[in-house]
Amino acid sequence: MSRLPRLTLVGQPHLILQRGLRSQPVFVDDEDYRQFLAKLADAAAACRVAIHAYVLLEGEVQILATPEDTGGLSRMMQSVGRSYVAAFNRRHARAGTLWQGRYRATVIEAQPWLIACMRYVETRPLLGGQPNAQDYPWSSAAHHVGLKTSALVTDHPLYWRLGNTPFEREAFYRELLQRGLASIEVRRIEEAALKGWALGSERFLHEMGQQTTRRLRPAPRGRPVKVV
Repeated sequence: MSRLPRLTLVGQPHLILQRGLRSQPVFVDDEDYRQFLAKLADAAAACRVAIHAYVLLEGEVQILATPEDTGGLSRMMQSVGRSYVAAFNRRHARAGTLWQGRYRATVIEAQPWLIACMRYVETRPLLGGQPNAQDYPWSSAAHHVGLKTSALVTDHPLYWRLGNTPFEREAFYRELLQRGLASIEVRRIEEAALKGWALGSERFLHEMGQQTTRRLRPAPRGRPVKVV
């Protein structure tokens, strides 16, 4: 079966996943993390992509972002991917690719899924034993709970609606991080991200279907009904 083209819709948030080749580390030390973030900031600005949340794990990168034009996400990921691999190879005396094929991405319906996807991204370090998401230095969690300000992050309007003041927003979001996601939410986000299907309501899928000829959901199982 041929691979579906990657789905990108202008003005809609997308969840992006990029993994290391054969589960190998893509970050070895703090300088690697800093270089990747610097290259991501440059590429996002050049390609007109707003970064809403991110996490850099030892063998994986996850980014929640909204492109301003059709090719923005692809150009950004190609730019940061190639420049980072070149820098990584020079620093660690290695050669060859670093990534496990092309990045994966899915478009999401902002309401109600954007805040859920932010929480999904920023709580990934908890799976590796990090006690508090906001204390992990290589994600946007600290930005969203008010511990530091990240110039890389463009807060989505739905994040601003969490409270009337920065203190209210940050306190409420901190509670959301601590509460975690329901298992069904995690499953839906992961399936969408890994398989490239749009994540949203029936109405959202219908509306987005008017903007692309690419399928937004899996085809029904079983053989098609024969018309007689």
